[in-house]
Amino acid sequence: MNKKKLIIGARGSKLAIKYAEIAIKEIKKFYKGKIELKKIVTKGDCVLNRRTSEIGGKGEFVKNIERELFQKKIDIAVHSLKDIPYKQTRGLVINAVLKRNSPKEVLISKNNLTLDRLKKNSIIGSSSYRREFQLRLLRPDLKFKLIRGNIDSRIKKVFNKKFDATILAKAGLKCLKLLKFISQEFDYNKMIPSAGQGIISLQSRKSDNRINRLLKKVNHKNTSIRASSERRVLKILEGDCNTAIGVYSFINKNKLTLKAELFSHDGKIRYYYEYSDKLNKALKIGDIVGRYLKKKSQGKYKI
Repeated sequence: MNKKKLIIGARGSKLAIKYAEIAIKEIKKFYKGKIELKKIVTKGDCVLNRRTSEIGGKGEFVKNIERELFQKKIDIAVHSLKDIPYKQTRGLVINAVLKRNSPKEVLISKNNLTLDRLKKNSIIGSSSYRREFQLRLLRPDLKFKLIRGNIDSRIKKVFNKKFDATILAKAGLKCLKLLKFISQEFDYNKMIPSAGQGIISLQSRKSDNRINRLLKKVNHKNTSIRASSERRVLKILEGDCNTAIGVYSFINKNKLTLKAELFSHDGKIRYYYEYSDKLNKALKIGDIVGRYLKKKSQGKYKI
């Protein structure tokens, strides 16, 4: 590439900047020019007293960044894949994802207690219906209150005794070197994570052939296969912030296994399905799992 400078856009949070730095490190393996990082404020970062679904959904974490892409103020946008709505913005594409970090969910509690040792009626900070419903299956007595903000602020709220515990993604804690705060790590069978959790994605303009050729080199193939299958389930279900759904895939040799759980709008009914097939049938696997859940739930998952 002959362009003198590449501009990467990302949210301004500590974690988003860390993700962008990881992305830049990968891009530098194939691009020798200057790379500039631009921090972009999003609505999702500014409004912290309401659920994401109440301020416009997951898209509020990416809209301002996508606008900069359209206006050619940046060349590549870095997002956490789980923040991107299943329906891609016209004219933009995600042509690359980086190797997946751990998608697991973890518990942070003020006295380093595991879930089973938390006092009865403990207050859990969460903004996710999925996490809330999953934990209710394990501990029906728990109480839930809204918690928003970056990882550091959520941890502080727990240790300042505003909450007894909270649930976070391990990937973020690992990147910020905060693993010491983890009280418990959940197996995928107990808490299936959000589709695409632990995956850093790189977005570009569909018409920018030069950038897209570069990102094709950066793309991690197996992570891309898993991501496409998981997000296919979201597409079938038309999943948004109000859809309590967990989707997780793994690869064993030449086989992809996809497991997903979907909760009814009140969290009282859990629908589950798991399906495996060859790697080259990733989208088909996502279709099968998504259509099964949609048929079984009969639309009762819409909140």
